[in-house]
Amino acid sequence: MILQSSSIYFRKLPAARAWINSQSERFAITPISWLEVMRGAPGKTGQSASKELMKRFDMEYLTRADMDWAMEQMERYRLSRGVEINDCLIASVAYRLQVPIYTQNQKDFLKLLPPKLVIQPF
Repeated sequence: MILQSSSIYFRKLPAARAWINSQSERFAITPISWLEVMRGAPGKTGQSASKELMKRFDMEYLTRADMDWAMEQMERYRLSRGVEINDCLIASVAYRLQVPIYTQNQKDFLKLLPPKLVIQPF
């Protein structure tokens, strides 16, 4: 299971924390999600807290095939669907593994993945 961004947990939303803590499987994030969270971390304290939080998740690295898939989606859907670079990269891992991506941002990922792979968790 791919978690689009651990920031939903970091924001301390009770529903997000309750949902993640109730899951029996361990989640993974991509390096893209890691970078997004770190970019949004406020100061050194925020960076430290973000890094500590992200240790709870496995890291699922992109492969060459993932990159190729992401580039194909960008070429195919950038103009017609307005897909974004990071969404293509994150979606590529879920597509390769055929595992759901859990996100509060369904509309962007549904531009790239079939509905069965895009789940709004709470």
